[in-house]
Amino acid sequence: MSPIKLSKWFSFTASRDWFYRYSFTNAGLSSVTTNLGDGTVMHCWVPKVHKHSKPTLLLVHGFGANAMWQYGEHLRHFTTRFNVYVPDLLFFGRSFTSRPERTESFQASCVMKLMEVRGVHRMSLVGISYGGFVGYSMAAQFPEAVERVVLCCAGVCLEEKDMENGLFKVSDLDEAASILLPQKPEKLRQLIGLSFVKKARVMPSWFLSDYINVRLSHVSFSLYVMCKGFVEERRELIQTVLKDRSLSDLPVIKQPTLIIWGEQDQIFPLELGYRLRRHVGKNAQLVIIKNAGHAVNLEKPKEFVKNLKLFLLG
Repeated sequence: MSPIKLSKWFSFTASRDWFYRYSFTNAGLSSVTTNLGDGTVMHCWVPKVHKHSKPTLLLVHGFGANAMWQYGEHLRHFTTRFNVYVPDLLFFGRSFTSRPERTESFQASCVMKLMEVRGVHRMSLVGISYGGFVGYSMAAQFPEAVERVVLCCAGVCLEEKDMENGLFKVSDLDEAASILLPQKPEKLRQLIGLSFVKKARVMPSWFLSDYINVRLSHVSFSLYVMCKGFVEERRELIQTVLKDRSLSDLPVIKQPTLIIWGEQDQIFPLELGYRLRRHVGKNAQLVIIKNAGHAVNLEKPKEFVKNLKLFLLG
């Protein structure tokens, strides 16, 4: 049977998603959906039993499918030492809202409300890429709740003028959205090329199409797991991140902060990591991981976890 015919009967992406779901459940987490009111619903992986003797760790994902895909390789390293919570941000996975807000500030307030509903009022957090924008906003808005902060390849200190000044590989927001929200195999191939230093030699279009178009049947409503869900809403999230953004408007967080960056990040260049360390000041430390790009958590998982452990547990 040819690979193209096989892909009609078997989805590699759906199988991988099932594996992550199994591993999250096996790690002692439950899939919970919470109605926050005002048309906002958030999905989160939460501990089956919250142990008050352990601290809480919140893992916030970036752009992509859902939280499982970005933290599936790391979860087992933290569930024994922390009460781990892994939410889907709005318009990812099974989280959504009918409200018009698209800012990371609104995302942050929704995550905080979710945690309060779960009875959690103090936590450390890890934010990858866009999740770092949300995590930074949580630390700024709720300093009494957020104890320690890890920001991984999160271009929080970018400014609107950076696009005009040629800091990024793309020339405008429309081009950025077409890559970050790939709807065709060639765009997904381009995104992978920008995210990883070491690329797969062969990425057939039928395989990439499966990743883009797969639906899951085990949820209560039809859901695109990857790139087809909430496309317009996610595009608005990208536009809002950059619109009128200025470093002078960004508050300085006071929590101990670890900044992790892939040395060859082509989505948020390393310059933004240095800029973020300068902005946060004495409370920040910057770790640069060599031979890694934007997807440093996936490309160098051992180094990523090692640095998280040293910071969060040391």
